Amino acid sequence: MLPQTQCTQCGFSGCKPYAEAIVDQQAPINRCPPGGTVGIALLADVTGRAVAALDASCGVEAPRKIARIVADLCIGCTHCIRACPVDAIAGGPKRLHAIIPELCTGCALCLPPCPVDCIEMIEPPRMLAGWTREDGDAARARLNRRDARLTRLARSERRRLAEHETEAATAETSAIMSSVTASVSSAGIADGDMANQAGAERKRAMIEAAVARARARLNPPT
Repeated sequence: MLPQTQCTQCGFSGCKPYAEAIVDQQAPINRCPPGGTVGIALLADVTGRAVAALDASCGVEAPRKIARIVADLCIGCTHCIRACPVDAIAGGPKRLHAIIPELCTGCALCLPPCPVDCIEMIEPPRMLAGWTREDGDAARARLNRRDARLTRLARSERRRLAEHETEAATAETSAIMSSVTASVSSAGIADGDMANQAGAERKRAMIEAAVARARARLNPPT
């Protein structure tokens, strides 16, 4: 029943968290300015709650606007792209960005992170002025795809870091063993020493000392 603009004016991070709070009796049904009085009536009908006036602390009901990037001011920082919950902004680092009017929900979440204030909210073209249930469904689908993509990227980055740490640990172990071998060789311990317990204990002590010195060299105190 919510418009899927993901504007967060309700005080939640998106339409789904707000809907879950309504279902769990943790939020009233009158905190969605984009849905307005019609949306409140729909929510009242499906939840059995009484119709209430829009909570003024969340904003005011107004015709939908869409974002537009002022080309002469855009520096290509990509902050707006990362902020857009429905992938309605095209562009790349240090390249001019552009809002895709057909995809913009009018959430205005791209405005705050822009460091040069190059984004403005404008009246949409007449053919895009309305916001239908189909528009909301499409916006929700884009949100879900974006969330899934970000989850995959985060998982890939964690795997990359884990592999890097494993490689670093392997390299450190190899360096330590090389240092130990060199230290033991320089100490002149003969293979025949291993024939008696005293020689084995002496070699173990020397190896432990060599390992400690190697670790100290590889990981100096900061």
